[in-house]
Amino acid sequence: MIPRRRGRVRPSSANPARRLAAADSRTAARYHGLVKTEKQSPHLNEAPLIDAMDRVVRHAGGDPASTYGKHIREIMHTAVKLLRDDAEPGEVKLLSRSLKELRYALKVFRDYRDVRKISIFGSARTPTDHPDYLAAVEFSKHMAEAGWMVITGAGDGIMRAGHHGAERDKSFGVSIRLPFETNANDIIKGDDKLITFRYFFTRKLMFMWEAHAVALFPGGFGTQDEGFEALTLIQTGKAPMAPIVMIDPPGAGDHGYWKHWDKYVEKSLLDNGWISPEDQNLYWITDDPAAAAQHVLAFYRNYHSERFVRDTHVLRLNRPLTDEQLDALNVDFADLVKEDRMRQGGPLKEERNEWPTLPRLYYVSNKRAYGRLRMMIDRINTYDAQNTST
Repeated sequence: MIPRRRGRVRPSSANPARRLAAADSRTAARYHGLVKTEKQSPHLNEAPLIDAMDRVVRHAGGDPASTYGKHIREIMHTAVKLLRDDAEPGEVKLLSRSLKELRYALKVFRDYRDVRKISIFGSARTPTDHPDYLAAVEFSKHMAEAGWMVITGAGDGIMRAGHHGAERDKSFGVSIRLPFETNANDIIKGDDKLITFRYFFTRKLMFMWEAHAVALFPGGFGTQDEGFEALTLIQTGKAPMAPIVMIDPPGAGDHGYWKHWDKYVEKSLLDNGWISPEDQNLYWITDDPAAAAQHVLAFYRNYHSERFVRDTHVLRLNRPLTDEQLDALNVDFADLVKEDRMRQGGPLKEERNEWPTLPRLYYVSNKRAYGRLRMMIDRINTYDAQNTST
């Protein structure tokens, strides 16, 4: 879109910018609507710049007319705006380094896109003979045996325990440069799946972006931060639904770290109305590492994945539900539906080639009460257990 000047506009014959816009209206149309979050600079004509960026996309082997090419062009356009914004050098470095870190991390994970992964958090200070460490080793071993890979912060303590149990081939290390914790543990050090980040926020994004589940063992501020971030992202629908397990060592019972944490959540958050009762369905606490692994695996028994097509929430399933089970979901979880009812069917056209053979459950969502959504997914998995046992 060619930005309009403020005030009176002269005829196009007297306005070089408008002559250029008329001569290249298709280029302007390609740009129209790409960036809707800010006003366009009224004194700039974007068409020549867009043409130049299109040539770069073509030179790199892309198609600037495709959605993919448009997004690449938008990245370049955002970078160019830093020059016009008179951005400080530190601001430019922040964005440049962040993008470089994310691009490289996504490249490393891309070869394993079809493998489910679990992010494991816990203290870096946990000794190797501590019950928490041994529980993390056992848990990650169970997950690896089930075909999963683990993602940890690559340090010592619980992070090393995750790699210890899963072993190097099924481990990712997502490290951070810190003055006192800069070295990767001896299991993942030197591996191609070890990624070192400068920034916490890019590192934390990869923990959630690549994970299909989250496991939390006792830890300090960092563990609490990572746990609450996972809960917040899922509670608000900003991350796909995924199981979050909080694991105490065997025998901890009601005296365990996470049981104490749960009491805090109930007394300080739930009792004051800061969270809803259904939000407690978003996490599960146990002192049995094997049970924790089974809880994660059971979440994907029939539920496969999800996405939104505008306001329609699409749940992909491994096997369809019976008509009676669908009717029961419509009665028991009607509060999740904004209009009409839940239905089953094949993939929507907007899903393209995303698991085209899987059946779908879809409905117009009110986009809230994600704790209730977790309850519905658990019900769907329970139905599947009943269906396959008969």
